[in-house]
Amino acid sequence: MKGSEGEISNMQRAGFSPVLYIAVAATFLLLILSFRTIEEPGDLGLGTQVISGLEFSSERAPARETPELMFVGRNTLFAATPTLTVTPQILGAIVGQLENDLRPEITRYIVAEGDTSLSIAKKFGVSLNTILWANDLLASSTLKEGQELVILPTTGALHMVRANDTLSEIAGWYQAETKDIVSFNALESPSAIFAGDFLIIPDGTQPSLLPQGRLTPLANSYFIYPIPAPHRITQGLHAFNAIDFSNGPCGESVYAAAGGTVQRTGSTAIGGNYVRIIHPNGVVTYYGHLVSILTAPGAKVYQGQLVGYTGRTGWSATGCHVHFEVRGASNPFR
Repeated sequence: MKGSEGEISNMQRAGFSPVLYIAVAATFLLLILSFRTIEEPGDLGLGTQVISGLEFSSERAPARETPELMFVGRNTLFAATPTLTVTPQILGAIVGQLENDLRPEITRYIVAEGDTSLSIAKKFGVSLNTILWANDLLASSTLKEGQELVILPTTGALHMVRANDTLSEIAGWYQAETKDIVSFNALESPSAIFAGDFLIIPDGTQPSLLPQGRLTPLANSYFIYPIPAPHRITQGLHAFNAIDFSNGPCGESVYAAAGGTVQRTGSTAIGGNYVRIIHPNGVVTYYGHLVSILTAPGAKVYQGQLVGYTGRTGWSATGCHVHFEVRGASNPFR
């Protein structure tokens, strides 16, 4: 005991105290617990919200999830994860910054039992006509449970830009102001629009007939199937003038349905990785949910050329497929 008391006495003379050791140990333990808490957001009780069939974290912290790995070809491994995990409030803004295929806060809503066009319009605070126009519905149309609807963030109309459209013409057709369209869609200038873009026309009125018609007919032989045989359709015609194709496996080849120039590539929270091709007649085709992209803007592509592989990036509740849209013409596979 005398030896121990002597050691303690020596430590005290050297400026050390047992209390100091205890304080240091407690601080170290608290730091460890703090780091563990930060790494495990599930323990914080973060809530979630289900909007239009999608689940979003109610906080800014991204949801924890393990990437899904898939082979493309025989020796290439890809990690397929959702491009963005965001709150509903900022989803539209981020989509708008990435590209203008889906303008700020355009959402997709899955019809529930008992829903009507009017009840949905009231739920989202827009006019009945806004719901009808954006989804090509009539006032007498009956909604089906599970049906997918496009919901605009404000009362107005949705316009798909066609070759040679100008913003001043579009404003005139929809009885709207050019400056309002520029501002709401965050355009750099009135000339910053491209064939295949979608524009929200705030407070616009849908014209009974657009000049030259909204969709021009094309012979079925103009396009080839965007995936290999047997070209299985997994979802029929839906927004926006789209057909989904998949033969089952992930990583299937995706082909250019016709020759043209790659207009845009990129990624959005809803569409995932995408390729847009503009064809000589001004029609644009869109290939979404790709696991990888094999081309770049400005590249010339031939009909049947490989442009990517099927995946489930973005909002893809039905598994790996390609979301194939035709903008400016009727979809021949409808």
